[in-house]
Amino acid sequence: MLLRGHIGALSLKAGVVAFITALLFFFQLRIADEFKDFEEDARYRPYRPVPRGLVQLKELGILGCGAALIQILLAFWIQREMALLLLPVWLYLALMCREFFVRRWLKAHPFTYMWSHMFIMPLIDFYVTSCEWRPAAARMPEGLIWFLLVSFFNGIVLEIGRKIRSPESEEPGVETYTALWGRRNAVLSWLTALGLTTLFAGIAAARIRSLTPVVCLLVVLLATAAFIAIGFLRNPSVRNAGKFEMLSGAWTLLMYLSLGAAPWLLRTMMR
Repeated sequence: MLLRGHIGALSLKAGVVAFITALLFFFQLRIADEFKDFEEDARYRPYRPVPRGLVQLKELGILGCGAALIQILLAFWIQREMALLLLPVWLYLALMCREFFVRRWLKAHPFTYMWSHMFIMPLIDFYVTSCEWRPAAARMPEGLIWFLLVSFFNGIVLEIGRKIRSPESEEPGVETYTALWGRRNAVLSWLTALGLTTLFAGIAAARIRSLTPVVCLLVVLLATAAFIAIGFLRNPSVRNAGKFEMLSGAWTLLMYLSLGAAPWLLRTMMR
């Protein structure tokens, strides 16, 4: 809405469809993880619900298809053509579930494994934003690409942040970035992802005339991230390792709020 220069009430229909569809996309991502990681989980993490037999893969598959049915019904409800925009997300999700048919090669190249799986994030956000702009205008708003790049690197921030572990928390067969790359390289990779997200968030914020507040927020968060990183490298305890995932979640939440809801709400109230 901000990119289109439209300040006013958010369509309730668009909001409902975007929220429920996005929630179901992430539910389907979790189901896909259970399918693609089943063999490893059975071998190294038998305590999880699926290897223990508490939940069956067949049951999860049925739930995933049910979620897809809800998504397509919501798409038809908002605009018939929206159903076509679901297809790229579903196709990419299916390819991820099959590890793009190069599972062994991807496992041997963890960096490629990570970024190839993160492409699902901008695809999801493209669909979510299209719930607003597609019914209102036939073409994608100029500048949306920068927000989609933010989505991509936010995904990487979350992915690395949740897989930085202390030495005593490492598990056999569980691929964490501290185990794959070492503590220093894992932390530097996380900080690099934060920096790239900041860069593209700044460009996106400038497109909606919110550069100053967004930059001020991100500078504070980056300083906090640097403090956490230094603390972990000096003392790689379980407590310090857990701060990466915590800040990654806060970073992502505040990033999305600062690029969307907060400036929209402020301008709506000032009208």
